[in-house]
Amino acid sequence: MAFFAGFAGVSAFGPIVANLKQSMELNPLLVGFLAASPALTGSLLRIPFGAMVDRVGGKKPILILLSLAVAGIAAITLLFTVFSPPQPSHYPLFLMAGMLCGCGIAVFSVGIPTVSYWYPQKKQGTALAIYAGLGNMAPGMFAMALPFLVVSLGFAISYVLWLGMLLSLLIVFLVYMKDAPYFQYKEMGIQIDEDALFIACGEELIPSGNVMESLKRAGSNWRTWILTMFYFVTFGGFIALTVWFPTYWREYFGTSLVLAGFLTALYSLSASILRVFGGFTSDRIGGEKTVFLSFVVVTVGAILMIVAGRSMATAVIGEMFLALGMGFANAAVFKLVPKYTPETVGGAAGIVGGLGAFGGFVIPPVMGLFVKLSGASGYSLGFSVFFGLSLLSLVLFAILNRYAPVEPAAEAAT
Repeated sequence: MAFFAGFAGVSAFGPIVANLKQSMELNPLLVGFLAASPALTGSLLRIPFGAMVDRVGGKKPILILLSLAVAGIAAITLLFTVFSPPQPSHYPLFLMAGMLCGCGIAVFSVGIPTVSYWYPQKKQGTALAIYAGLGNMAPGMFAMALPFLVVSLGFAISYVLWLGMLLSLLIVFLVYMKDAPYFQYKEMGIQIDEDALFIACGEELIPSGNVMESLKRAGSNWRTWILTMFYFVTFGGFIALTVWFPTYWREYFGTSLVLAGFLTALYSLSASILRVFGGFTSDRIGGEKTVFLSFVVVTVGAILMIVAGRSMATAVIGEMFLALGMGFANAAVFKLVPKYTPETVGGAAGIVGGLGAFGGFVIPPVMGLFVKLSGASGYSLGFSVFFGLSLLSLVLFAILNRYAPVEPAAEAAT
């Protein structure tokens, strides 16, 4: 529920971008930065807040991040109430609101260790699959719900309701959420033996206390950065397209707000559900094969989006290819982390997850630049970004696979 709620902020921001483009007469590059602003904080905050879990547990970081997201939605509601319609001089205010809304995305890196501490290792795979897969469905569901509310009730009332929903969830977490037993005992000043903790509470993992050392060692491993690049393209791309597609469908094809939300949800929900199947596939055929095939599919999807032109049918097919490739790759990349960085899994996961998600901030402005330079056709040409990134990823995959760890190390990681 916390990860699901964390996406409420960024989902609230996406539908207003096209509206702001028209009312503030923004050029495509500024639209790209506006659309990407939630991903900036949502990605960069993942590393420090993920590391915070080892010191204070998961409840406090989640409450802080969701409170910031609440502030972002409140800011949007206030801005639309006070400034109607918004003027170009209000652009920095909406940019700041977008950055606040994106803070909720960082809940992902908090939830991973939080869930892991609650469960013994033999049950963590299922628990984490449910956590990541179902939590990632939020953008798609919100992308459908919010435009419908806006059309039915108007911007102001819709965002008041959205704010009320997130505030209610925040109160639920404040009252009912509990940290794992280790942190509860620690807060009470009680020292407990690891074996006793497992027998009494089922908690098998406890914080190592070496977060910064793990990050440093992971950062010195070149394989970490290749895996980060993979996640930059796939999960960063997922975030980027979740906020870019509403503008793409409305501005390029002239669809209604509701239809643009539905088509965005089609992509987002599909990628999220397919991420779960990507985990199962990685277990069966291996993470390497899954990653390779995923980037081939992303390449095909990017080509279809480039050549689609004004053919909505071709664009929808291309969108689904992108969802398929990115969904499977998102799961497969983390399958490779323990194999290629076996001695610093926690630090590598933090770098890959945090900096990889930064793609959600970098990619939309670049796609907006294509529109600025090429006009309307730039909406199609902008997907050249994914074509180039997926080809680069295939080259990096060949290097990674060529210098894979020797079998004993792989067995130890397994």
